[in-house]
Amino acid sequence: MQIINRKEINNGFNIAIVTSHYNQEITQALFTGAVDRLQQLGFKDEQITAVSVPGAVEIPLAAQRLALTKKFEAIICLGAVIFGETKHFDYVCEQVSQGCQQVALTHNLPVIFGVLTTMNLDQAKARVGGHKGHVGRECADAAVWQVSVLRQ
Repeated sequence: MQIINRKEINNGFNIAIVTSHYNQEITQALFTGAVDRLQQLGFKDEQITAVSVPGAVEIPLAAQRLALTKKFEAIICLGAVIFGETKHFDYVCEQVSQGCQQVALTHNLPVIFGVLTTMNLDQAKARVGGHKGHVGRECADAAVWQVSVLRQ
């Protein structure tokens, strides 16, 4: 039986991070966590490209444009969609998740989905260094792992 799993590659490739500006308190923490983790893994600043977009709905198009450049082996998508009083939450979550998946499958490229979809701000805060972990850091690890698997 052949088993394909993560190999310790850690760096040696370029990675992009697309972060939405909306809910900036949360998205900045996601971004900082992802960058800190990548740096711990040995990535240098010149290997990381950061792109800021207005809101979560704009993330997939930015990821698509980055994928088209063929300069990156992985793209991390970070955002925070917090439930409000309207159905807008449902539409945004669906568009962003499907859009990111479409980019990944179209370009055969790891597009890591780090868009929080929470019912309130406290749930979001718990996922950026609180008792639920740090999604930004987890996305950095997932990107490196997925690149490792796809290289085999």
